Amino acid sequence: MAESELKFESESELETAPESLPASGKEIAIEAIDLSFKYPDGTVVLDRINLKIYKGDFTIIAGLNGSGKSTFALHLNGLLKPTSGKLLVDGLDTRKRRNSAAVHKKVGIVFQNPYTQFVGNSVEEDVAFGPENMGVARDEIKKRVSDALSAVHLMNLSAQDPSSLSGGEAQAAAIAGILAMETDCVVFDEITSMLDHKATERVLNIMEELKNQKKTVIYISHEPKDVLKADRIIVLDQGKVTFDGKTDEYVRSDKYPLPDLIGLMKLLKDDGYDVSELVSSPEEVAEEIKKLLESKK
Repeated sequence: MAESELKFESESELETAPESLPASGKEIAIEAIDLSFKYPDGTVVLDRINLKIYKGDFTIIAGLNGSGKSTFALHLNGLLKPTSGKLLVDGLDTRKRRNSAAVHKKVGIVFQNPYTQFVGNSVEEDVAFGPENMGVARDEIKKRVSDALSAVHLMNLSAQDPSSLSGGEAQAAAIAGILAMETDCVVFDEITSMLDHKATERVLNIMEELKNQKKTVIYISHEPKDVLKADRIIVLDQGKVTFDGKTDEYVRSDKYPLPDLIGLMKLLKDDGYDVSELVSSPEEVAEEIKKLLESKK
């Protein structure tokens, strides 16, 4: 599905966003309370957002360019402060300067262009930069760097200049830098938009591994590449939450952009074929079509 074909409905056509999902006993990682942000010229980017994101969940925040999703991401570790309302990280108010260091230790952000984040002469040095700034002991830094590079499968490139890495390798190195800081929450801001299919799959697999490790994962994307990996999807439009629900509700709503494979299966289902649109790989598509053909014999 080409990016030019992606289209979110206008705000008036979108579903009314329900209240934040029930916690089901989970602790709150992030809470926005009447969160608003506007530029000095008066342009409103976020408009009274109220939501909770729970610890250990994988949440996608989607929306077109200009919807406010990346601005929201920058609030998650205090890089931006609300114009009004508040953003709480593990109960800490990001507006208060005394909370800044603690918030940065809890939430790490991986940005779209990893090359702008590199500061070391080697991958290993760059990954060590964050924990060094946090005052972590040298032996502990060495262990964290090794663990982080192993987690993203970059140990063989530890001595390489970060600027020489491929796009997928560079994103993996940036992720390793966040992992070495051992933040509870990792935010991925539009990081797959510049990657090919293979590199995208690599990054999505890292996200899933982080979820399996009980990390809170937040994936900011105008075109979610694999919605089925997520527990929940939140859609922003013109600074407002216009959808907040489970991934199957998102897929079946007929209102939002879908990954190509899911879109294909939805077309078949809409044409009356008995297939599941909740697929996440070519193998699953092949299996659904195989079952369909066998049922026609």
